[in-house]
Amino acid sequence: MKNIKYIGILLVALIGVNYVSSIAFKRFDLTKDKRYTLSEASINIINSVESPIKIDVFLEGDNFPSEFRRLQNETRQLLEEFSAKNSNIVFNFMNPLEDEATRDSNMQQLVQRGLTPMQLSVQESGKSTQEVIFPWALASYNDETVIIPLVKNKIGASQQELVTNSVQHLEYAFADGFSKLTKPKSRKIAILKGNGELPDRYIADFAKKLGEYYFLAPFTLDSVAVNPQKTLKDLENFDLIIAAKPTEAFTEEEKLVLDQYTMDGGKSLWLIDAVAMEKDSLYNESGSNFAVTRDLNLTDFFFKYGVRINPVLVSDLYSAPIMVATGDGNDTQFIRLQWPYSPLASGNPNHSITNNLNLVKFDFANQIDTLKNSITKTILLQTSKLTKLEGMPREISLELVTQEPDPTIFNKGNQILAVLLEGAFTSVYDNRIKPFKLSEEKNKSVPTKMIVIADGDVIKNDINRNAPMDLGFDRSYNQPVGNKEFLLNAVNYLLDDDGLINIRSKEITVAFLNQEKIADQKTTWQLVNIALPLVLLGLFGFGFNYFRKKKYTT
Repeated sequence: MKNIKYIGILLVALIGVNYVSSIAFKRFDLTKDKRYTLSEASINIINSVESPIKIDVFLEGDNFPSEFRRLQNETRQLLEEFSAKNSNIVFNFMNPLEDEATRDSNMQQLVQRGLTPMQLSVQESGKSTQEVIFPWALASYNDETVIIPLVKNKIGASQQELVTNSVQHLEYAFADGFSKLTKPKSRKIAILKGNGELPDRYIADFAKKLGEYYFLAPFTLDSVAVNPQKTLKDLENFDLIIAAKPTEAFTEEEKLVLDQYTMDGGKSLWLIDAVAMEKDSLYNESGSNFAVTRDLNLTDFFFKYGVRINPVLVSDLYSAPIMVATGDGNDTQFIRLQWPYSPLASGNPNHSITNNLNLVKFDFANQIDTLKNSITKTILLQTSKLTKLEGMPREISLELVTQEPDPTIFNKGNQILAVLLEGAFTSVYDNRIKPFKLSEEKNKSVPTKMIVIADGDVIKNDINRNAPMDLGFDRSYNQPVGNKEFLLNAVNYLLDDDGLINIRSKEITVAFLNQEKIADQKTTWQLVNIALPLVLLGLFGFGFNYFRKKKYTT
C-alpha cells in the first residue's frame, strides 16, 4: 500500500512537471562565449515578424570537410535559436547538387541568382578530393527574397580560419537579411555632386548595394551660389552625405552649408584624395606621370573637426599588385607585379565596422593625422608597419615594378588611412565671419558622427564592357577585398539606431581537430579506442571471476 502511494505521488509529480514544461519554455546557453545567446538587436528584429520567413539553406551534403560540417551545425543551431524566439522563422537544409539528373540545371539557376559556388579541398585518409558547395541561404518573406551569405572570405585564410570567421559572422548575416525583409527603407542618403566627384558608373556597384537599405539621391551644391540658405534646408532632409572623391575645390559658401549640416546632427562619409594621381594615367608611352597636391580647400574644415589629411603618398610593402603588359602584338601578356602604391589596409579588430573584415585595397592613399580636441577618434584602417611617405610633387613610374624594394627605407610604421569621428563638433566658422548670413547660426553640434577616408578610390569600382565590376573583388589582385563591406559597415554604423551593426563585434571561439595529428596518430588512437576497452573489459572479467572464485570457494 505504501509503495502504491509513492508511485501515485511520482505520477502526479511527473504530470505536473510535463504540464509546467508545456507552458513554460526556457533554453540555457552554457557556452563560455555565449554563442547561442541572440543579441538584443536580433531579438528586436525577429519579434516584429508576424508571418513566416522561410529560409532555404544550401549548406548540405555528405562529403563536406569537417570544418564546413562545423559551419553547417552552427548555422542549424543558430536558426533553431531564431525559431525558438519566433515560430515564424522556418528553415530547411537542402543539397542542390544531390540529384545528378538536375545537378547542372540547379547550379545554373543558383549562379544566375547571384549564389556563386565554392570549391573545397577535402582531406580524408591521406587522399585529397575536390568538392563544390553553395554556402548561401535564401530567405523569403511576403513575396520578397534576400540572399544571405554563410561564408566570410578573407585573404590568405585557411579553411579553418574561413569557418571561424564565418561562424562569427552568422548572426549578423541572418539578422541583416531579416532586417531587409521586415523593415521598410526610411533613411535618405545624399551623394554629393558638383565638385568633380566620381561619375555614377564608378560608384554604381556600391550604390546598388546601398540601395537595398536606404533611399539614395544625387545632391548638387551648385545652387549654393544662388540660394545657400535653401540649399542648406534641402540638404538637412538627408540623414547622411557621401562625398566620393571630389576633385574640385569647395567654396566657402559650400563649406558653410556642409558645416551647418554637421552642426544639425547630419552624418557624413568623406573619401578624399589630397594628391592628384590616377593609375590609368600611367598607361602611356612613357609609363609615368607626375603626382601633385590637390587643393580642395578643406584643410581648415577637417582640421577643426580633429583630423588632417596630409598631401603625401603612402608606399607600403604589404600591397596589392598591378597588372602590367609585357611583350608586343600577339605575344602581349599581362602579369601581376608588386606595386607599393596600392596598400592593403587592415581593420581595427575592436570596432564593429572593421571587426572580422577582409583587407581593404587603396590606390595612391594619403596619410591621416589625428589632432587633439573634444571629438572621439577611432582608427578604422591602417597600413602595415613597412611603409614610407613620399612628398609632392613626385614622378610615379611603372619602372618601379622592375626594381627590388629596399626594406630598410620602409620604416615609417603604421599609417592611418581611415578614421571615425564621434561627438559634439565645433563649427569651422565659430568666431569667424560667415560667407553668407544664416537664418539660424549653430556653432556647436548635437552628438553626431563622421568618417574620413584618405583615398577616393576605395569606393571606385572597375568597368568592364561598360558594366560596373564587383567592388568586393580586385581583378589585379585576383582576390576578394573588403572595400564594399567596409563602406557598407561604415554607412550602417553612421545611420544605425537599432544596434544591428554591433552584432559584428561578437567574438566566438571555434575549436577544430588538428588534421595533421589525426593522420599521424590515426593507428594509435584506433588502438586506444578499440583495443584498450577490450583489454580493460578482459582484465575486469578476469579480476571479477578471480575474486568471486576466491570468495565462494572454501
